[in-house]
Amino acid sequence: MERVMEARTVPPRYYSAKANIEFAMGEDSRSFKAQLRCVRDSAIWASLIPALGIEVARVLITADSLKVLDKLHDQYFIGDTAATKKRFGLVPNLALLQDALLGIPIDLDPEEKYRIDREEGQYVLTSKEKRRFVRAAEDITPGDTLARDRDMGERRLERTLRRAEEKEAIVHRYWIEPDSFQVTRVQVVDLVHDRTADVRYEERGDVTQGQLPTRIRITFSEPGRMASGMLEISRIETEGPLQLNFKIPEKYEPMP
Repeated sequence: MERVMEARTVPPRYYSAKANIEFAMGEDSRSFKAQLRCVRDSAIWASLIPALGIEVARVLITADSLKVLDKLHDQYFIGDTAATKKRFGLVPNLALLQDALLGIPIDLDPEEKYRIDREEGQYVLTSKEKRRFVRAAEDITPGDTLARDRDMGERRLERTLRRAEEKEAIVHRYWIEPDSFQVTRVQVVDLVHDRTADVRYEERGDVTQGQLPTRIRITFSEPGRMASGMLEISRIETEGPLQLNFKIPEKYEPMP
């Protein structure tokens, strides 16, 4: 744990970059370019630009709200987490997305105790929940990763999830590169709501770039729904302050 904490980059207050993004939800998939701006613990701002080079959408994510400008249809959305969930099905988590952009081991607590395993040449730290909760987390996650493990039966899995709900169990798993001790993957499984977030840092910049991620794969899943995105990041800057402009033109109407 000491080596992991030493290798962890100090998160910058300000972050801006350009990104090529591939996004998929169900049968819908899209690719576009984006400008990203991030103010630590405050907001993420994104301007989405397709192949023609004209901005088609703008997004502002805060801890408790989402704002969207749809410039193709002259519409906008502003809502809290409940309204966002109702309109889009998924709620973007500011803290998780910021940590993902900055390559931080999400929610890693150096004061907690973790189980340690090895998997495909990497260390794996798992939050020290009861073993049945860890197995349940594996069973509800797309793509089983525990070696030599057998899935629970359906009834046992249902019983385990009910018990997990009583203690609000969340299972965290961290994959650690054994030479640099940098985190290469984080998986967060919310057993109460049957949700999984999987973040993979597939490439990082060199020391001059603060070893910040330059290729990130993010997957969110819950029963009957999955969303995934691939970010190829370039031109990273960590200077501020940054402008997070979000103004709704008078002719725009609320999204239905």
